[in-house]
Amino acid sequence: MKQDIILSGVGGQGILSIATVIGWAALEENLHLKQAEVHGMSQRGGDVQSNLRLSSEAIFSDLIPKGECDLILSLEPMEALRYLPWLSRRGWIVTNTTPFVNIPNYPPIEEVMEALSAVPNVITLDCDAIARETGSPRSANMVLLGASAAVLDIISPEKLREGIAAIFSRKGEAIVAANIAAFNAGLEESKKFVK
Repeated sequence: MKQDIILSGVGGQGILSIATVIGWAALEENLHLKQAEVHGMSQRGGDVQSNLRLSSEAIFSDLIPKGECDLILSLEPMEALRYLPWLSRRGWIVTNTTPFVNIPNYPPIEEVMEALSAVPNVITLDCDAIARETGSPRSANMVLLGASAAVLDIISPEKLREGIAAIFSRKGEAIVAANIAAFNAGLEESKKFVK
């Protein structure tokens, strides 16, 4: 059993926190894990991307070949489109619909969403709005992680919740609870897309 994941977004959105929670949960499940270097994080507002490979067998490369990615998690819709060439035919995209307009020629969001809706397996949700509704506007990344739990076959939602608790515990119980609430809201919202 294996799952190859591309994490994408913009610097400062919390991609590293998602990777850390998934990595913690994977290790707790005794899975093999390889993560490629995270690119772009040196600049807030710059694009960020990382390959995360999970498997019950040994993994020999930390990079995902084009056409073999099982899951693209993106906190920014245009960044999800950027990695479409890596997505497998049966792969899923889980993306935030709120754009982070960080370039002058950012395409109209309607065009971006139309291109994403052409993908057979896609979950699109306004992670920012859902995070605000849960009372934790800075937890859009955990909303996205929760939505991805519906299609992240190799790790259970419960193990991801445990990962959130472990990773955020040093920030206090209120932060843990807020992040788990955001995760749960994303997971619930994903049920509209996954049969």
